[in-house]
Amino acid sequence: MENKEKLPFKKSNYILMIAGILILSLGFFIMTLDNEDYGFGFLGITLGPVIVIIGFILEFFAIFHKAKNNK
Repeated sequence: MENKEKLPFKKSNYILMIAGILILSLGFFIMTLDNEDYGFGFLGITLGPVIVIIGFILEFFAIFHKAKNNK
């Protein structure tokens, strides 16, 4: 099991990455729900992009998060 020690990410990193992808998808989906012309309503210009930014922040955190080593 020496190969397992050399993996760059742990299980918690992958869980955070999947959560970030889901949040990104949710943000883009919310932007499509806007009924205003050219997406200039609240959903397309405010709420959707804020959720997408939160998703990207979570992705960066997932990449740089150092999992604790329980030995």
